Amino acid sequence: MQTYGVFVDGHEQAGDGWVYVPAVSALLQDPEGVWGLKAALEAGQDVEAGEEMVGRVAVASPDQVARVLRQARTAQSAWARTPLEHRLDFIAAMHQAFKDHFAELVGLLVAEGHPVQVARWEVNGMIETSAPAALARLATMMKSSSRSPDGRELHLVRKADGVVCISPPANAAMSNGAMGLWALAAGNALVVGAPRSAPLSVVHLYQRVAAPILDRFGAPPGLLGVTCGSTKGFIDTWTASADVDDVFFFGSAEHGRQVLLGCIAAAKKPVLELSGNDGMIVWKDAEVELAAEALAQCFYASGQICMVPRYAVVHPDVADRLVKLLTELAETLTPALPEDETTVACPVLRGREFVEAVEQVRAAGGTITTGGYLTGLSGGTDPHGLFAAPTVARLDGLATAAGLPAVTEETFFPLLCLLVPEPACDDTLLTEAIGFLNGNAYGLRNSVWARDPAVLERACTEIASGGLLKINDSHIGFVAGLPSHGGTGLTGGPYGEGAFPILQTSHLQGISIATTVQPRESILEH
Repeated sequence: MQTYGVFVDGHEQAGDGWVYVPAVSALLQDPEGVWGLKAALEAGQDVEAGEEMVGRVAVASPDQVARVLRQARTAQSAWARTPLEHRLDFIAAMHQAFKDHFAELVGLLVAEGHPVQVARWEVNGMIETSAPAALARLATMMKSSSRSPDGRELHLVRKADGVVCISPPANAAMSNGAMGLWALAAGNALVVGAPRSAPLSVVHLYQRVAAPILDRFGAPPGLLGVTCGSTKGFIDTWTASADVDDVFFFGSAEHGRQVLLGCIAAAKKPVLELSGNDGMIVWKDAEVELAAEALAQCFYASGQICMVPRYAVVHPDVADRLVKLLTELAETLTPALPEDETTVACPVLRGREFVEAVEQVRAAGGTITTGGYLTGLSGGTDPHGLFAAPTVARLDGLATAAGLPAVTEETFFPLLCLLVPEPACDDTLLTEAIGFLNGNAYGLRNSVWARDPAVLERACTEIASGGLLKINDSHIGFVAGLPSHGGTGLTGGPYGEGAFPILQTSHLQGISIATTVQPRESILEH
């Protein structure tokens, strides 16, 4: 069993108790026994942690949380003075480390309950977004220089905000938490607040992988702090602390709104990565088989990933064919233990809401072509099952769909809604489809599947919602040099857009360097 202390001043320390992390496979096979063992261990009882427990993480005391922030403030200025190129080289070293530690990182995610296929996708995403192409593009966005006609040197430079605190989500703590590495690249100090419900992988990433590399790059002690505890407690402490500049929060739109208001009241910068409700357009000339594969990504982690597609507006000419393909694809997906290479399913945390959403679709006249029930590892309908069967729903008429929360709200379960507009001319249908995507209250990713250049031109020009638009591509795939996260509306808050954390945690400064300029004349020149 791996043990992780509180990471303070470059060293691990004992904390205020432990969070024991069981292997989800063991938990699924013996929930009562494993939960009981976890509770006994965390209560300090004299019991032996068996193979069911894969690790334990120290809980940070209030004093340790405050000390980590003070040390981060002290360490940050020296790190910010290092050249941008040096800090980007640190990201390049992390890129290689993701490759070198691939199996190890995937194994930790699987232990936390991520299906192995999903875990590989997560780590591959970390690799792709730190690839050389991404570094090259971001280097130009962090610093550029030119010369004015009158001979001034002009520089646009992004400077670090200071101390950034990141609160990664329990459903993807490591892969989302890794975005904090870019705050370090911007020249910030970083404090990680690992969630008690899933601390293992993100703590391991920072303490056992990133920290030694930071040492190699000459980072001062205290630049990185890693704590585990209550997310709300962390947010309250960070918001109130004079040693914090940015609060980087992942969570629901509702909780994100509270963080936003708290940060504004305390004059902190909020960096928000919130809910998603991704949409897709499948046009009449689309490669329907490939579009179906992309839409089936809805079922990754049983829909409990913010950036999976949740609905599609489908041209009536290909609707029947697409529904059939997706129904067949969904029926091949079955629950299994996370180590099983054949599954992408994991236990659903909102089982009751899933059942309610299915009934909502049926009540609105929609058709459930497959799924629509809770199930267990053994398959079949089980009203108390921990899994939800991958579910495909067809709804005819966009007006009906626009009034359904099952379509318009983030659904964190495996429900894919295929929306078929009433027949009309193609120009009207495309206008309606684009309007439906733009009307989405959320704005993480959108996709379009079409081949007609005129349709693609309209889509690229007119779809304004979302931080990333994918054309004829994997919806959840990552592309080096483009944002992986961020978005408009409820996804990113009032300042949301396609997001690069190195930019989000820095600020733009203009610099003018003049020689042989007379100040009085320069202000009077026209």
